[in-house]
Amino acid sequence: MSSSTQAQRIVLAARPQGEPTATDFRLETVQLPAPAAGQLLLKTLYLSLDPYMRGRMNDAKSYMPPVGLGQTMVGEVVAEVVESQLAGYAAGDLVLAHSGWVSHALSDGQGVRKIDPDTAPIETRLGVLGMPGFTAYAGLREIGKPRAGETVVVAAASGPVGSLVGQLAQRSGARAVGIAGGTRKCAYVKDVLGFDVVIDHHAEDFADQLATACPDGIDVYFENVGGPIWHAVFPLLNPFARVPVCGLVADYNGSAAVSDGLSVAGLMRGILSKSITVRGFINYDLDYCFGDFLKEVGPAIKQGEIEHLEDIVDGLENAPATFMGMLKGKNFGKVLVRVGERR
Repeated sequence: MSSSTQAQRIVLAARPQGEPTATDFRLETVQLPAPAAGQLLLKTLYLSLDPYMRGRMNDAKSYMPPVGLGQTMVGEVVAEVVESQLAGYAAGDLVLAHSGWVSHALSDGQGVRKIDPDTAPIETRLGVLGMPGFTAYAGLREIGKPRAGETVVVAAASGPVGSLVGQLAQRSGARAVGIAGGTRKCAYVKDVLGFDVVIDHHAEDFADQLATACPDGIDVYFENVGGPIWHAVFPLLNPFARVPVCGLVADYNGSAAVSDGLSVAGLMRGILSKSITVRGFINYDLDYCFGDFLKEVGPAIKQGEIEHLEDIVDGLENAPATFMGMLKGKNFGKVLVRVGERR
């Protein structure tokens, strides 16, 4: 093994003002030393791109610290162990790690978890069997709590979280109404995922279509988007409705318009008068569900009972453009960057 490894990484070059641009990122080449005692040398195979990363680019207080200028962009990866100086790991092992936007990384093993490639395709560990899938499962089970006959609405329904929310809702006996953008995504949600109804949020009469699709109101709204979709959903929420708040991608670039139709007072009044539960959550808040998630969703995927879709782009250098496109809804499925090949 050579004494050092040439690696590439993408760092945060500038903090975005509104939508990120290419100049907010920088591709660098660095030399990594051979792993010392207690370390692993990891080679990234797949990098997951997720909306939460946009928030980490801001210098603002949140549930996690911001990425520093000049620091590697954060992210979860599937990686191969190239060299191990850490007990319990050997060259060739496949792992999940939080290495970020890199081709190679050194790790002390913290936050690293082995995965078995024989149980499921490795790319699913970053999607339907990873953080997005668990987010859907835990948020719906612990906060949404759908019951048979109820109506569950989810935005970004063709994405890695929303697509599983709707399928799990149906498995609980509820009715799934999906919201997606564009003819192709809507067709996928209806024809492949099997949602009961799907509505294109680009439609001029979107709010009217949503009301028609939910004649008995909405019992669970899984919030991934915010913005105008939330304004259309809120009046339709039934008494004792549950709203797991997973993400607000429409607002991540700081460009959301202030609406006169739903003031803070109006929002709070509606929550109070209808006894609505609105709970924000981060997936690791509900880690105690992870074992149940794997036991339920893993076999269902293997048996073909749950559909999933990955949107894979090749090359670490293409991560920034792919990420910016994802924030605009240009992706179709779980967004991954294939960074390297398994040996």
